Amino acid sequence: MFCPKCKSLMYPKGDKLVCNKCGHTQKKKGSKVVVTKQRKKEVTLIENKDDTNVLPKTKIKCPKCGNNEAYWILRQMRGSDEPESRFYTCTKCGHKWRED
Repeated sequence: MFCPKCKSLMYPKGDKLVCNKCGHTQKKKGSKVVVTKQRKKEVTLIENKDDTNVLPKTKIKCPKCGNNEAYWILRQMRGSDEPESRFYTCTKCGHKWRED
C-alpha cells in the first residue's frame, strides 16, 4: 500500500498502516501484509495475491489445465549477451512454465 499523501510505502503497525515519511495513518483493508527484515533488506509479502497482482497478462494455453490466459515475466538467466527467458503463470491453476 502506498501513502495517498506522499506516495511512499506504508508499513503495518498494529491494526493500521503508517507512512514512515509523512506519518499518515489509515486502517488496514482486509488483506494480510507481513514485513520481515533479512540481512539489512526489508521484504514485504502480500498474501492476498488476487487483489494485488499487477503482472501483465497474455493469451497463451496452459499445458496443465488448458486455460487460455497467463501472467508473464522476463528474467535474464545467463549472460547479458544471451536473450531473456519468459516465464508464464496460469491465471486459473497457478501452474508455472518457461517459454520454449
